[in-house]
Amino acid sequence: MHCSANVGRGGDVALFFGLSGTGKTTLSADPDRPLIGDDEHGWSDRGVFNIEGGCYAKCIKLSRENEPQIYDAIRFGTVLENVVIDDATREINYDSDKITENTRAAYPLVYISNAVIPSVAGHPQNVIFLTCDAFGVLPPISRLTKDQAMYHFLSGYTAKIAGTEAGVTEPQATFSACFGAPFLPLPPERYATMLGERLGQHRANCWFVNTGWSGGGVGVGSRVKLRYTRAMIAAALSGRLGNVEFTRDPSFGLSIPKSCPDVPTEILSPRTTWSDKSAYDSKAAHLAKLFSDNFKQFEQASPSIAQAGPSAANDPHKRLS
Repeated sequence: MHCSANVGRGGDVALFFGLSGTGKTTLSADPDRPLIGDDEHGWSDRGVFNIEGGCYAKCIKLSRENEPQIYDAIRFGTVLENVVIDDATREINYDSDKITENTRAAYPLVYISNAVIPSVAGHPQNVIFLTCDAFGVLPPISRLTKDQAMYHFLSGYTAKIAGTEAGVTEPQATFSACFGAPFLPLPPERYATMLGERLGQHRANCWFVNTGWSGGGVGVGSRVKLRYTRAMIAAALSGRLGNVEFTRDPSFGLSIPKSCPDVPTEILSPRTTWSDKSAYDSKAAHLAKLFSDNFKQFEQASPSIAQAGPSAANDPHKRLS
């Protein structure tokens, strides 16, 4: 599985799936939840286990205040890529994108202060799909049904943004099955089936988290604040989101919480953050159609999964009250 993983003090395990730039490394490196691993895991009949033994963190604009564990993991033995260092003082300039925004730090898992060694744990109680929606139309957090989880697992959506890949200067929607298509030796439907079986067997909750834009796309809106994303994930993992009321998003069929501890209520529903509601409807319909077009390749998926995707792909005015 192309995901990171951590575990709560009570033994509750969480998986974080996502493509590059969505926040797997940042969000799984939590001082209150020991880290199982950063990027590659297996899920067996006995639980989850790390495969790689190391971490590969983006470090553009890295600070101890925002990402203390990653900041403190960069020490002797860490390999830095594309990071600017002062030749005279040897001080690192994490804010510089002189070479590229895709600056990286590679370090052993044991450099994380609360890493789980050996890197094994039990079965996940929560599975989180991370996306960086540069169009600004997906909610910052939503709860998925099992069919929706399998739909979005097969879709593997995010938006490439500047700094994630060479040559990308404007946001581009991208879909990578199971959030890691290049790594799959078997058809994606096989992995989605296995995921669905495990979600059902272990009664795991599944969440869709947008770490991208709100109030508009790139250049109009702003990226969801990291502290709000952390608060939403903390509420989901602790069970506090299970006690709030949810509403259904009309364009994507997602269940959005009406409130979340330590998060402004107004940012939870993406349409309300846009000043131009018709512009939101148009952009949401555009992204919904991209989802639908991409999913046509999964002919073997069951009807219940295929129907769990966006519902307003062709009609931006088809909204629920």
